[in-house]
Amino acid sequence: MAESRRNAARPGPLPSGRHHLSREQVVTSQRLRMLTATAEAMKDKGYVGTSVAEIIRRAGVSRETFYQQFRSKEDCFVQALDAATKQLAGLLEAARQPSADAPETTRPAPPEETFRRLLHLYLRTLTEQSAFARLFLVEVYAAGPEAMAIRMEWQRWFAGAIAEIFHVGDEGGADERSFGCEALVAAAAQLVTAHLVADDLKGLRRLEDPLVRLAVRLLG
Repeated sequence: MAESRRNAARPGPLPSGRHHLSREQVVTSQRLRMLTATAEAMKDKGYVGTSVAEIIRRAGVSRETFYQQFRSKEDCFVQALDAATKQLAGLLEAARQPSADAPETTRPAPPEETFRRLLHLYLRTLTEQSAFARLFLVEVYAAGPEAMAIRMEWQRWFAGAIAEIFHVGDEGGADERSFGCEALVAAAAQLVTAHLVADDLKGLRRLEDPLVRLAVRLLG
């Protein structure tokens, strides 16, 4: 069942023969297939063990097509990482949106509730996109300084988002509570990474309650 869902989500090859797709649509489709192939190949073989030949084999494109869009394996990895980061960054806005059945006159949700929604979306996305999650949290360490800079920028952004949710800076002890945001993100990243390495996606989702409790103790 899980395998069938993963195959359904994987972008397929372009139709053979004549088609009505624009050049832009063709390039976008090829790019998505190569980024997805990169994540899936590195989930199986790791960054070091994945070659450009393996990526283009899985994506079903030519070597020429690969190098039309990426300078190297590292460049492809960095762009896949950037795409994953942008997807994660969109979670905060989704977490802040009131539920569809909430009355318009209700007060803003308590910080704990907003943080729980953000964390729930984050963990769900990681389990549904586990190949990209491993790329972001595990293989990034082997991919060079540019990739690590993107990863660290995301962690700073996530810590800032949590600080905003819990109104850090609106009252005393802001420096200590800002450090608490950074420590919370670092702890979450380490715990999530451990479950991804073990391919324990159920355990990954079970992190929601203990991480919410930790956030409330540190920042509530």
